[in-house]
Formats: sequence, structure tokens, C-alpha cells
Amino acid sequence: MQSPISTPLIPLFLSLIDRLSDTLGVSVAPFIEMDKLRSLPPNTLGRAWADALERAHLAPLTTGPRRKQLHDGIHVLTGYGTDAVGEAEVQAFMLGAKFRVAHLVLGLGLLRLMQRQISQQSDLSSQQVRVRLWNAYQRGDRSSFDVDAWQPEAMWQLPLAQVQAQFKIDH
Repeated sequence: MQSPISTPLIPLFLSLIDRLSDTLGVSVAPFIEMDKLRSLPPNTLGRAWADALERAHLAPLTTGPRRKQLHDGIHVLTGYGTDAVGEAEVQAFMLGAKFRVAHLVLGLGLLRLMQRQISQQSDLSSQQVRVRLWNAYQRGDRSSFDVDAWQPEAMWQLPLAQVQAQFKIDH
């Protein structure tokens, strides 16, 4: 989900991802159709995706590479928030789910950008944040989730709990 994190570096970072993916030829057309997702029954993956975006007053990510556009869905699958700690948890989960050096660099870069905001916005101690990130990493590691193979369009109508179970994403 697009984060309500207010640091101006996040939009700059997302823009850089778009420019890089355009240069590399890996940008894809938008695949999130909010009207379609809103029309699905409650508790389905698609409806949960639309509801989560609407609750946070956010528009879907619709530019750049597919992986970027799937980001909102990771929040839906994991239940992690869109605050600074929640965004960091998503990155830790993704690193655990599919360890790649590029994922590590991305995650560490985002953590660095958000470090100050995490300490300002959170009542959590740095130790508590580290524990939450470690738990998110382990949760990803226990899952069978592969963001690069995920096709949520084929799962929009499935119950969210069924999709989570399919990928072994525990609660």
C-alpha cells in the first residue's frame, strides 16, 4: 500500500524505481481495477485489497514493475500496517519469503530512509522494532510465498484466508 509516510524521499525512491524499470523494460501496465475489486464479495482477496486502500485513503500503485504494483497486496496478505514500522515489516517479510541480495539492499535502503520516522512515530523501543522485524522475516521464511510468481488476478474472488493458507502465511 502506498505509505502515508511523509518523508519526501519515499516518493523520490518510488519515482526512481519507475524510471529504472522503464529503462530496463520491466514496467508493466496497471492490473489493479478498483471498480472490479469493490464489486467482489466481502472477505475475498480482491475486496480486501480495495477495502484496505480505501481505509487508508490511498490509490493503488499502478506504475513501474509488477513487483511494485503488488506491494499493496503484501500488506493485505500479511496485515502489516502502512506506518513506518508496518512498511519495514513488509520489507522484512519479503526478504524472508525470497532472499535475494537486491531485496536486502532495497529493504536496508528503505529502512534507512524510514529510520528517523520509525523512532518519531512509534512508541516502540528500537529493541521492540527489531523483534517485530525479525518476526516478520521469520514469518516470510516459513511461508511459501513468491512475489515474482504471484498472480493475484487469478485469486481476486478467493477468500483472503484461503489465499493466506495457500501461501502458508500464518496470522
